[in-house]
Amino acid sequence: MSLKLENKDNPLSFLPQFWTVHWAFGARFKDARSTVDCSFITQLCMSKCKEFFGIDISKDVFDVVDFQEIHHQFKNDHSGFKEFGKLLDENSHCVMEATGCYYQQLATWLYSRSINVSVVNPLSVKRFIQMRLRTSKTDKLDAQMIRRYGEAEQPKLWNPPSKLIIEATELHKFIELLVRQRAALKNKLHSLKSMGITRSPVVTSVRRQIRTLGNEITDLELKLESVIKEYQPDLLTRLCSIPGIGKRTAIFLIVLTHGFEKFETSRQLISYFGLNPIIRESGSSVRGKSRISKTGNTHVRSLLFMCAFTACKHNKSCSEIYQRITAKGKCKKLALIAVANKLLKQSLAIAKSGLYYDENYRSVYVNLG
Repeated sequence: MSLKLENKDNPLSFLPQFWTVHWAFGARFKDARSTVDCSFITQLCMSKCKEFFGIDISKDVFDVVDFQEIHHQFKNDHSGFKEFGKLLDENSHCVMEATGCYYQQLATWLYSRSINVSVVNPLSVKRFIQMRLRTSKTDKLDAQMIRRYGEAEQPKLWNPPSKLIIEATELHKFIELLVRQRAALKNKLHSLKSMGITRSPVVTSVRRQIRTLGNEITDLELKLESVIKEYQPDLLTRLCSIPGIGKRTAIFLIVLTHGFEKFETSRQLISYFGLNPIIRESGSSVRGKSRISKTGNTHVRSLLFMCAFTACKHNKSCSEIYQRITAKGKCKKLALIAVANKLLKQSLAIAKSGLYYDENYRSVYVNLG
């Protein structure tokens, strides 16, 4: 099958709305013609002209494999960024993994200079490497496979989050850290009491630290709330209108989803928080127990599970789901997980629609056929 374009101009310099395409299928259809939307051809041409660079980042250096499979290594600082920038032009597309905090500066530097950059999930690259049965692992090989992943998968371009989102995210992470520290101290205090030690310098110090951490957490949560009210005040109010969703849960949902801008479907959102079911069945012998994936943020997942108790009583849709599942004889925990999923679906719908919660609202499907 051959493909000919009537437009003789450079497709990257000028793209008309439609191109007439000749398809030669042999003697039977010698001059068959069909009009094809140029968006597909544009994407095809652009992908062929991109020069992909795979980047593997560590604390001190980052390894680069360019479009010619040549390996480079640079310091992970501004001097290294400038040296790396000499290899790039307007057709370059840099692909890197979201490795902790180390990728942030380089990705932001590339974005500020209008260089195409994609930040991909490390698990996606890991699975891509496993598909090719690679066993060796070095920084050079990782950068090479990241480049090939970008060339094969054409990942979406990365956009840096706003300053308010960065500030809110760091506040949220620090609050979670202090909560874990407070929980550890409470466990220590409990163990001391179980041993019969109620008065000692250690007990006094632990109690003082617990009070200090509690006050610090309260202050930081108020600061986080003020940041969210500056960033998405209307969205926060609308999410709190959902029966079962409290202010704290609503704030954490906005922070972790970047105002729900990262998600288009409820399945993506549910999977992100690890509430999606995992089914393991194969043939007649493998019948694994179904469970949720438990990926994503554990703290928010726990908050949603606690919100499900309130939603079962005061949220009409959630109450119907809970009663329907328990009426079938299934366990209450399974029903509560389904209610947490429903709360996420309602949150996404309210974020995307701009409406407040209405228990009598029903989606209207228009038949265009």
